Amino acid sequence: MPFLEFLQSSPSAFILLCIILGLMVGSFLNVVIYRLPLMMQRDWKAQCADLKGEVLPALPPLTLSIPRSACPSCGHKITAAENIPLLSYFFLRGKCSQCHAPIGIRYPVVELITGLLSGIMAWHFGFSAAGVAAIVFTWVLIALTFIDFDTQLLPDSITLPMIWAGLLLNLWNIYVPLSAAVIGAVAGYLSLWSVYWLFKLATGKEGMGFGDFKLLALIGAWLGWQMLPLVILLSSVVGAVVGISLILFTKHGRNIPIPFGPYLAGGGLIAMLWGHDLTQLYLGTL
Repeated sequence: MPFLEFLQSSPSAFILLCIILGLMVGSFLNVVIYRLPLMMQRDWKAQCADLKGEVLPALPPLTLSIPRSACPSCGHKITAAENIPLLSYFFLRGKCSQCHAPIGIRYPVVELITGLLSGIMAWHFGFSAAGVAAIVFTWVLIALTFIDFDTQLLPDSITLPMIWAGLLLNLWNIYVPLSAAVIGAVAGYLSLWSVYWLFKLATGKEGMGFGDFKLLALIGAWLGWQMLPLVILLSSVVGAVVGISLILFTKHGRNIPIPFGPYLAGGGLIAMLWGHDLTQLYLGTL
């Protein structure tokens, strides 16, 4: 396989390829972020109607591939030339080619973030199974971050398969021994589950969703139980700073929930890249 040998012998080529691939995947992630919650809502409504014995009116099919992406203002179908990551947005000057309605800045931002983080993972791990898996891990956390930010949902259709994927990867000690991965998945879930019930017993309110438990279990399955304290610390500190800032500077109501998933995902990515170094630095300081 000459091409794989070339990538292995040329780190810069591998990094560049991962950045380009990340930009393309980022375009797809925009579809996942927007459509998956809508697909979930349709499914929930269908289940409720089935329990009530009701028949819902037929709706146009909606999947991650159907229908084609279109302008929400005029319905113009996005062509291949208009769907080139980053470049199309700038060539179109951030507007629909037909009705000139503005295109949300989030689309190129997600593409750029996905491309850059893919390149960083490729640089950090190199051409290896750990590097390829880390890139997939990154893509998944990006999708979960924006879905949770928009809807305060962390879909089981993403988190649960990724828990199993982390355990399977660590059968070969890709990141940690399998025992550490299994304990990480269990400890990740139970740690936030315990906080949830303690908070609910103390206040009568729900402090977080069950999706957060599964997301931390996912991170534990991939990175092992040793990384969980760092992930929880990083996500809690950043989440507290952002939450207080929103309350103080944007008049964000104290009773309006703030999604915790994006901070867990950020903590997981930092732990993936520099978890061992940060842990050693902390222990050395102590």
